[in-house]
Amino acid sequence: MKINTISSIVARVFFACALVLLLLSVWERLANAMGYTVIRESFSPSRLLEFSVILVIFIIALLLRQIREELRHKA
Repeated sequence: MKINTISSIVARVFFACALVLLLLSVWERLANAMGYTVIRESFSPSRLLEFSVILVIFIIALLLRQIREELRHKA
């Protein structure tokens, strides 16, 4: 496999994971506001949001790498 294909797949998987973590964070926060819990004190909603942002930062880095490679091939 080419590195571009692998990085594209990794970016999509990271995006899906980040989206799931974001939704879980919002869901947990709403449940906590009503006095319930979804993930039983394993992680706080803010911690889940931090993990989601970390994955998004990796996605941005991968996309910037792809942009740089495209610009090198055009020049």
